[in-house]
Amino acid sequence: MPRKETIAADVYVYTAVFEPAEEGGYVVTVPALPGVVTEGDTLEEARAMVVDAIQGYLEVLQEDGIPIPIEEQPEPRERIREPVRVSLKRA
Repeated sequence: MPRKETIAADVYVYTAVFEPAEEGGYVVTVPALPGVVTEGDTLEEARAMVVDAIQGYLEVLQEDGIPIPIEEQPEPRERIREPVRVSLKRA
């Protein structure tokens, strides 16, 4: 019977800033992590790219023995406002 292993992991939360790019898509920065900048052609792609960028950044800090910055989270958490597009079939 295969043995189950528990892997310990720390969870970090950072604010990502998504800005429309002139050429289309989004440029994403993470103010708490200087130098983290990425982009995506769509908001969904930009979200995935910033997760990868943050994870890579934190892994390098960890490998180099540099403390991982903790971002203070506002309480209660701020509202997120973004447009949501829906379509209805015409009656």
